[in-house]
Amino acid sequence: MDYGNMLGDSFSYAKDAVWGKWVQWILLVISTIIFPVIMGYMVRIYSGVKPAPEVEGWVGLFIDGLKLLIIGFIYAIPVFIVMGIFFIPAFFAGNNGDPMLALGSIGIGLLVMFIVAILITLVSAIGTIRFAQKDSMGQAFAFGAILEHIGKIGWGSYIIALIILWIVGFVFGLVTSVLNAIPVIGWLISLFLYPVWGIFAARYMTLIYESAPAPA
Repeated sequence: MDYGNMLGDSFSYAKDAVWGKWVQWILLVISTIIFPVIMGYMVRIYSGVKPAPEVEGWVGLFIDGLKLLIIGFIYAIPVFIVMGIFFIPAFFAGNNGDPMLALGSIGIGLLVMFIVAILITLVSAIGTIRFAQKDSMGQAFAFGAILEHIGKIGWGSYIIALIILWIVGFVFGLVTSVLNAIPVIGWLISLFLYPVWGIFAARYMTLIYESAPAPA
């Protein structure tokens, strides 16, 4: 997997989506505020469209964004279950005057939640793109096909690619934090950068997905 080429392609894709297209950029900012709409736009990117699609068909974008939110919520259910298993006993232990037991339960719970969240992310990242490319919510949970696809990509290559994206995301977060500290206009600059980051990340994930043939 050529990580450098993937980063370069994703950057060019995001730049071409907004640079010199000020009306589209403003529409993307508006769609970021109307949260499900920007997620619907990400679905279009996940579908493999190139170059970046126009911001149009807002009802369709909103519906696709809601579908993506539902998929994300379903994938998050195991995390909520783990939270309940460990945090509810911790709450009662704390109320019964046993703070050490409460802290121990919370600590173990956080560790288990972290592990479960990582495992879910590995599967859901491919599942959400499969949903977009197959145009079926059910395909987001076709676990056999998803795991087969990751196997074709290569688990090591896949995890390294995700780590690279997380590092870029961390740097982006630092940049926006600095910008937000600028009086008056800092938050506005950050607001215009958020959709650019979303487009970049969506394109990058799509390239990971397309680096190996998807199972039927």
